[in-house]
Amino acid sequence: MTTIVLETIINAPAAICFDASRDVGLHLGSAADTGERVVAGRTAGLCELGDTITWEARHFGITQQLSIKITDMDFPRFFADQMVRGAFKSMRHEHYFEPVARGTKMTDRFIYETPFSIFGKIFDIVLLKRHMTQFLMKRNVFLKEHCEKPFN
Repeated sequence: MTTIVLETIINAPAAICFDASRDVGLHLGSAADTGERVVAGRTAGLCELGDTITWEARHFGITQQLSIKITDMDFPRFFADQMVRGAFKSMRHEHYFEPVARGTKMTDRFIYETPFSIFGKIFDIVLLKRHMTQFLMKRNVFLKEHCEKPFN
């Protein structure tokens, strides 16, 4: 299992950050470089507990689909999505929102396991972990800019 943990301070209330993080349109905007689109499930608005969404995007030159389900939600502190079908052996993305002096600390905890035994582990070490970290960091910068706009 690989775990990526990222913390982002956003100068906005937790509720705004929470909703932005589960907004389908903002997710698509943050992933525009991959040509990401929704092919099944909620296509717009805010993801809710129990929603299942299938995303399609191009990573490593290959068009892939990832179906996730929103498995946990505690507004405005926490939600999680989990892979139900996709290229990972398993995947869970936990989103935490904690009020801090200057706004909200948003913490991503992205946990995944690669298939293909030792070959998957090597791919993870060489390429995948760095790719996923950059993908999540770019998403967080996009969300930070969106959430802070009304407060600047």
